[in-house]
Amino acid sequence: MISANLDRCFSFIQSQSTGGKNGPDPGVRRAITISRQTGCGAVQVAEAVANHLQKIQPHLGPGWTIFDRNLMERVMEDHRLPASLAHILPEDRSTELEDMLAETLHIRPHSSTIIKQTSETMLQLAGCGSVILIGRAGNIITARLPHVLHVRLVAPLEDRIERICRADNKTPAAAEKFCIAEDAARARYVKTYFKADINDPLLYHFVINTSWMGCEAAGRMIGDEVLRLRD
Repeated sequence: MISANLDRCFSFIQSQSTGGKNGPDPGVRRAITISRQTGCGAVQVAEAVANHLQKIQPHLGPGWTIFDRNLMERVMEDHRLPASLAHILPEDRSTELEDMLAETLHIRPHSSTIIKQTSETMLQLAGCGSVILIGRAGNIITARLPHVLHVRLVAPLEDRIERICRADNKTPAAAEKFCIAEDAARARYVKTYFKADINDPLLYHFVINTSWMGCEAAGRMIGDEVLRLRD
């Protein structure tokens, strides 16, 4: 059911992107998805990408928009869902029993409905271009859009632990537990709803080790490569 709805949404995006002079300019329309291991600096990389692209192509408009945690706020707005739902929609899956109870008691829609709505919003955003979508299987959802570059960020666990300790003031033990739990949740999300392995390198154009390259250099490379895509 999710796939059929996404196919319809994909057809709409294609019609918008090729539909004449009122549609986006295919020469400048680009988007990026970032999948990441926890603690790789995905937001910093995305910011570096946006800054780099704005410097080298300032004539393209006000700049790129990054969608990370704020993505669910956009989903709530697009589908007229209560804003209060945003904090209970982690990048993971709930149990079928929890879904049934929540739907029956009108606490929230079923998870499959929310996934479909999230996917539709991500397709709409990617179709418009100049967006960086972090997480939530963006690379799989937009895989059929030729103007979207897909990147996977990785780094050694010890480096990710150190980054989280600095950023969130966690102890090394707490940071390690957080990394392992978040990575498992994201892998489960992709496996459950999209039947894919988040670690499959064939799902991405690039797999980048941010410990080796650094966030700024990774951002510049991604920015240069997204402009090489042919729409």
